[in-house]
Amino acid sequence: MRLVKHSRPDTTYRASVVSDDGTHVVVRAPWSGPGTRDMGFVRFEGGDLFTEHFWRDRWYSIKEVHDSDGGLKGWYCDIARPAVVTEGEIVVEDLYLDLWVGADGSIIRLDEDEFAAAGLDPVTAERAVRALDELEAHCRTRVIGYGLWDEL
Repeated sequence: MRLVKHSRPDTTYRASVVSDDGTHVVVRAPWSGPGTRDMGFVRFEGGDLFTEHFWRDRWYSIKEVHDSDGGLKGWYCDIARPAVVTEGEIVVEDLYLDLWVGADGSIIRLDEDEFAAAGLDPVTAERAVRALDELEAHCRTRVIGYGLWDEL
């Protein structure tokens, strides 16, 4: 798995493919960051398991996060260009905007300042904002839990 951000080194980590129907690919990966990362609203730490959903035709990816005991922490949603999937690699171009949906129902928009400073072309920027708005609206009309993303 490779994540690409403009003006930053690529993030690469190992993940196991769970399924791939030609449009939607699901992978599973343990937290691979350095130590614990406290985001203020959630802590990512050793033992956390990420089930990650990527689409070849959607402008986002969704990562369902569970702790080491299997408890649901929430969903971290990256706004990104559609995934490019090749043999042994998924490349996602991150567009800075993120959405956190906590297991408790909290919804937080993230990195809007970083997005504004990124200087993306107007068409890409508009598409990214639209994807974020659509995801947030979807979350606000659903009961948090498994199946949250079924109708996307």
